[in-house]
Amino acid sequence: MTITVTRERSGPMRHTVRIGRHTLTVDEPPPNGGEDAGPTPHDLYDAALAACKALTMVWYAQRKQIALEDVEVEVERDAAAEQRGTYRLRALVSLSGALSDAEREQLLAVASRCPVHKLMTQATTEIETAWK
Repeated sequence: MTITVTRERSGPMRHTVRIGRHTLTVDEPPPNGGEDAGPTPHDLYDAALAACKALTMVWYAQRKQIALEDVEVEVERDAAAEQRGTYRLRALVSLSGALSDAEREQLLAVASRCPVHKLMTQATTEIETAWK
């Protein structure tokens, strides 16, 4: 899959992201020269983790016939030490449905093993930047 990001001249920092059939706007907040017309790249990174955890719990619950109704995952960012190599994210999970304590613990454990969580914590990402 190819993801394309193109500058949008309607704002000083605004860009359009195309992911398959989906389009969204990314921007920076005013202190960084943008107009806050969309999430920042860091926001998207953090959101990928939250979305993956939520989707993984729903997938697992459906597979195991667990009575999960709603899922909410909130990610808190602590980027204070990012320049020194540590980027901290805290995922807070809220579930509803007729769930036993054991099922709730299963779902929390599954969320900690979602693919994006593993990618962020266990994989080495190699990035090449080249001319198109």
